[in-house]
Amino acid sequence: MANFVSPGVYVIEKDISNYPTSVNPSVVGIVGFANQGPVNKATLITSQEGLVQMFGEPTEDIPGQGLEGALEILETTNSLYFVRGSGSTAADATADIRLGGCAAFQVDPGNYGEAGGTDLYLSVQLNVDGVDVFGAPKEYDIPADTVPTGSTQAQAIKKVIGGSLDSANIGAYYDLVDQGGTTGGVDRGYVVAGFAGSGVILTASAFSAPTRAVGEELAVLKPLNWNGMAAGNPAGTIDTTGVELWWTGPNSLSYAVESLYPGVGYNEGVKSDGTTSGYSMEVNRTGGENVNVQVNRNGTTAESYKISLLSSPNFAEDVINTGVADPTSQYIKGYFQFEDADTNVTAMTDFTDLLSVFTDQQVTAEVWTSQTATYTVDDADPRFIKPVHNSYPLAGGDNGTQDNADIIGDSVSKSGIFSLDDDTLNISIGIVPGNSDENVQNNLVTLAQDSQNFLAVVSPPYGLNTVQQAIDWTNGQSTERTAALASNYAAVYWPWVQTYDTFSAKDRWYDPAIYAVRQMAYTDEVGDPWFAPAGVSRGALTKPTDVEISVNQGDRDSMYSGGNIINPIVNFPQQGIMIFGQRTAQRDPTALDRVNVRRLMIQVRKILLASTRRFVFEPNDSVTWEKIVGVVDPLMDDIRRRRGLVDYAVVCDETTNTPIRVDRNELWCKVLMKPTKAAEVVVFELNLTNQAAQI
Repeated sequence: MANFVSPGVYVIEKDISNYPTSVNPSVVGIVGFANQGPVNKATLITSQEGLVQMFGEPTEDIPGQGLEGALEILETTNSLYFVRGSGSTAADATADIRLGGCAAFQVDPGNYGEAGGTDLYLSVQLNVDGVDVFGAPKEYDIPADTVPTGSTQAQAIKKVIGGSLDSANIGAYYDLVDQGGTTGGVDRGYVVAGFAGSGVILTASAFSAPTRAVGEELAVLKPLNWNGMAAGNPAGTIDTTGVELWWTGPNSLSYAVESLYPGVGYNEGVKSDGTTSGYSMEVNRTGGENVNVQVNRNGTTAESYKISLLSSPNFAEDVINTGVADPTSQYIKGYFQFEDADTNVTAMTDFTDLLSVFTDQQVTAEVWTSQTATYTVDDADPRFIKPVHNSYPLAGGDNGTQDNADIIGDSVSKSGIFSLDDDTLNISIGIVPGNSDENVQNNLVTLAQDSQNFLAVVSPPYGLNTVQQAIDWTNGQSTERTAALASNYAAVYWPWVQTYDTFSAKDRWYDPAIYAVRQMAYTDEVGDPWFAPAGVSRGALTKPTDVEISVNQGDRDSMYSGGNIINPIVNFPQQGIMIFGQRTAQRDPTALDRVNVRRLMIQVRKILLASTRRFVFEPNDSVTWEKIVGVVDPLMDDIRRRRGLVDYAVVCDETTNTPIRVDRNELWCKVLMKPTKAAEVVVFELNLTNQAAQI
């Protein structure tokens, strides 16, 4: 407490407004396989659309029913964590974006456009993929005296045409590096198209008067190869094309694109209905330095980026992420990649440096006319090299092994099921849909029991023919299960149910655990977690159309009594399909042998932990004890008023905090609860009396 020395008025603020926090009881953790999306990481999903966008559509080719289960459960909760299991053999889908040169031509040295020189007229047409860019050839008048004495004709051409790297269609330049790496060609003017690749044709004519006379061409034009070096000496009118680059020899260079995560779902393909599935990269032509690159998902644009191969704000690797940490794109990562003769791969960080690794390497340039020539590459200016317009499908993605070991994961690396072992996720229900493997289920139940955070919901495998087979399975007396399920942190549901799958457009058999979890979340929506998620009010299943096995009253008695722990799903003739049981897998007859009580205890534990952590390191005395009671008592009373408890008591005083406990720096608080039991057996006693009896 503050010590006041001098006279004055002081204000002290103390916050004694402690109250129990609210905890969402409907957060579901699902572990399963998918064709795309993050692996071995609990990813928050809040909608069906978000699930499909992140992890792809469910298909029958994917083992288990993780995605199917998540879609069903998301109809009743908006807080679900999906963990995609994946093995070490999973592979990213890839695409290599080709790099190409822009069509270009050069005007030989002369005094065109210089002071006291000669007039020059250029007629230019740019054709991209068979379509003329200009309605009529573009004509440029470069008269004498365009530039002062001492300048060059190249500067005159640039002044008229414009030399900005952002030119929409073509641009003129004069800082050419000649063959051999010399700078003697800086006085040469040249014109370059803003588009790259073999589908680009730049047609040019040069003459000395606005109306050209036959045979009057005065300028000598030269087509250029991809790196800006003159190739050949044709005179007069020329056609020059862009080129696409293939590196000869052991070296390879590309802008490599990979799916952000591994999986076959990133591979572009065609569905049975003819629509496009998967992902592709599309390079769209734009003028100047920049290129528009878009990510196509299922045939439509999902993302779009403006990139450049130069070191600028739009440099490709500054725009599209190179890894999965804080990704820019939801779907892809990209980087320049150079692979040498020893298959050593180097990620290049600057395109100018990238070109230098090919000094003295041979390049095969295939031009539009199908002619092939080989050039020696010098450290060329990379301005005239751009990604080639095309669609590049992603391919080679692989899901990996997709076996039960990938679902179970590892407790050290927190992969697979163990990804759910995180208190910050607040998972209250855990499920591995469509997987009845004993080891998978045992690991899920063990994690639920050890963490005390969630209820594990499981089911027998599909294809059992009798109720006795299902009972034997839960008791560890079948070939599929050799050890009995016995834990109040687990619940078993059976039989499987038939549901129409909109993605495959047919009826499929679904794991009943999916709908058990769905109804638990629905129960939280219309009631509270301590209400039984069963019966007409909260257990009716509106989507399933049939059950695998029809169970009668005798079957249900066998499944639910005598130490058996199966919660039956029943198809009543008039009331439809519903969950008609809420036992946990505990065999001993205590309050915790019911799902509603176990879920009550999970909820109470989480609220107590979140609400009372602030009392750690407070003085262990009656003042703190009273504060704790002040937080816990309203919580218990609220649950009582909401029909979760019949009665309760909170004790935190010297009787729970004995001197030895205080000396050990321990503070104990005892909470006694009488949980409200569900009326599972409703009996009507009918008494007949004689006529003389008084009623």
